[in-house]
Amino acid sequence: MRLFAFPPAPFVTPAMFLPRLSPFLLAIAVSVLVGFAGQPTFAADPPNVLFIAIDDLNHWVGHLGRNAQTKTPAIDRLAASGVSFSRAYCTAPACNPSRASLMSGQRPSTTGCYLNEQNWHPGISDDKLLNSHFQSHGYNTFGTGKIYHGGYGNGGQWTEYHKTAGKTEMHPDAKNDGVGGIKFYPLANRDEDMPDYDAVTYGIKKLNETHDRPFFLAVGLVKPHMPFSVPQKWFDQFPLESIELPPWDENDLDDVPPSGVKMAKPQTDHAQILQSGRWKEAVQAYLATIAFTDSQVGRLIDALNTSPHRDNTIVVLWSDHGWSLGEKSHWRKFALWEEPTRSVMIWKAPGVASENAICQRTVDFSSIYPTLCDLAGLPKPTHLDGKSIVSLLRDPAAPWDQPAITTHGRMNHAIRSQQYRYIRYENGDQELYDTFADPLEYTNLADSDKHQSVIEELVQWIPKVNADNLPSPRRNAGQPNNPRRKPNR
Repeated sequence: MRLFAFPPAPFVTPAMFLPRLSPFLLAIAVSVLVGFAGQPTFAADPPNVLFIAIDDLNHWVGHLGRNAQTKTPAIDRLAASGVSFSRAYCTAPACNPSRASLMSGQRPSTTGCYLNEQNWHPGISDDKLLNSHFQSHGYNTFGTGKIYHGGYGNGGQWTEYHKTAGKTEMHPDAKNDGVGGIKFYPLANRDEDMPDYDAVTYGIKKLNETHDRPFFLAVGLVKPHMPFSVPQKWFDQFPLESIELPPWDENDLDDVPPSGVKMAKPQTDHAQILQSGRWKEAVQAYLATIAFTDSQVGRLIDALNTSPHRDNTIVVLWSDHGWSLGEKSHWRKFALWEEPTRSVMIWKAPGVASENAICQRTVDFSSIYPTLCDLAGLPKPTHLDGKSIVSLLRDPAAPWDQPAITTHGRMNHAIRSQQYRYIRYENGDQELYDTFADPLEYTNLADSDKHQSVIEELVQWIPKVNADNLPSPRRNAGQPNNPRRKPNR
C-alpha cells in the first residue's frame, strides 16, 4: 500500500503557474548559482522576505472553511494572492519547541527541545537560525514581537529588533478573567493600545523605508494566544447567542489509550468549562481575538501593497500550532490530534507561486526554512531536516511523498499522511484515524487488523533519533513528560 502517491487534489483550483523570465526569477537563478558556488554574493535584485508569525491560531480562517463563524478577510485576501496549505501542521504543539524547530530547520527530536519549559539555546547554535542565515548572506534582518518563545530571548543575528509596547485593561463589564486556566475577557482599550498594533506599526515603518540591502522582516503577533482578550468591539462582532460550539462527543476518549487521555486532561480544563456553562463565551472570545489579529495582518499587507517593495517581496504567514476548544474533551495545544497540530500557512512569491490556490498536500513547518532559501536563492544549510515545497507553490497539485511529523515530549510522535493520522506514544500506546472517513478523529483504528499495513508504512516515518531532553530551568505542570535524562533510543 502506498500512502503518499497522491492523485491531483480534487478541490484545488489553482491559477496554474506560467513560467516567465522576470527580473525576480533571474535574480533567484543567479543567486542560486553563486550561492552553491560558496560565495554569499547576491544578484542585483534579490527578493525581500516578510515573515509573519501568529501565536496559537488554529485553522479557523475563512478560506479554509473549517469554522463558518470566523472572520478573517485580510488573511483570506492574502491567501487569494498566493498558495494556502489546507493541511499544514506544526512540528511541535507548543510555542517554544515549535518556534525553535521552525527557526532552526530542525525537528524537536534532533535538538532535544520538546516542551515550553526547556531552554532551546544549548541545543541550537545561533549560526543555524533562519535570521542568522539570511544576515550572513547579505540581508538586513529586522524583527519585532514574538518570533522566538519569550522566556529565552531572541536568538541569532538581527540588524535590529524592536521591543513592542502596550498596556491593556480589563473591560469594566467583564465577568472575570475566565474559567480556571482558560482566560478570556474583553478589554477597555483601543486597538492602538495593543502590543500587536505596535509590532505592526514597526513593520509598516520598515516596509516604507528605502533599503540598501534586501531585508528579512519578521513580525510576530502574540494574539490569539491566551488570554483571549481584545477590545470590546471585536467581541461585539460575535453575539453570544449566535455562537456554535465545536463538535464534541462525551464518549470520544473511550478508545483513546491512557497516554492520549493524559495529554487531553479532560478532568481539568474541559470539566471546568462544562461546569461553568461558559463554553460559548470562550469560543466567542477566541473568534474575537482571531478577528483582531486578522485586522493587524491587514494593516501589514496593505502597507506592503502600497510600498516600493510590493513586487519583490516574498510573504509567508504561519502560526506556531493549532488550538483545541473542547474537541476530544481537550483545551489548549499540548496534544497530538488534528486541532492542536493543524494551523495556517500561506505563501506569496511573485513570479513563482500560483495565485488563489489551496494546496491539500500534507506538509509541516520544517518546510519553511528550506523553501525560503530556495526562493531567495540562498544555499540550504546541511543541518536542515525539512524539504522545500517550492514545487507545490508552482503547482499545488504536484506530487508529494512526505507526511507531516509532529512531536510532543520525547518519543511521542504523530505522523499525518494525506488520509491518516498515526500517533505513537513513548510507552508504545497507539492511535490511528482515517481522516477521510472520520475527519473529527472519533474512531481509533489502531487495533483494526485491516489497518495494520497502514501502521507499518506510517511507522517508518517516526524519527529514528530522539535527542535527550534539553535543560529545564523552570517546571510547568501543564506539560507532559517532565524532562529527565534518558539514553537515546
